[in-house]
Amino acid sequence: MSTVTETRLKGKLEPTINGSTYVKPADLEWKPTKHKGIQIKVLYEDPSKGELTCLLKWEPGTILPFHRHPEIEQTYVVEGSFYDHDGIARAGEYTWRKPGSLHETRSDEGCIILAVYRKPNVFFDVDAGF
Repeated sequence: MSTVTETRLKGKLEPTINGSTYVKPADLEWKPTKHKGIQIKVLYEDPSKGELTCLLKWEPGTILPFHRHPEIEQTYVVEGSFYDHDGIARAGEYTWRKPGSLHETRSDEGCIILAVYRKPNVFFDVDAGF
């Protein structure tokens, strides 16, 4: 065991400089996606792994076409609501989808959601995700 590790294990821990990245979503511009009525602010992305954490802004009446989730998808609704065949999620609510699940998602009133993806969605009528 190294001296540094021994020192840290004895309670002499030091923070990792530049180990945290702070993102100010209000300073980011909404950008268009390949899906009509949906804009995005990317908060974190690792394209080599397919990981993406983002804010998505859905205009009222938006439909996200039928797609499959290759990995778990997690969504927190910041404003408005969205729904699929299983139910509706409103502001302040959270939903997650099982790997391999298929669905189409809609928002009648529009919404802003925080979405966390481990792998991009697989769409059946377009080539790519967001």
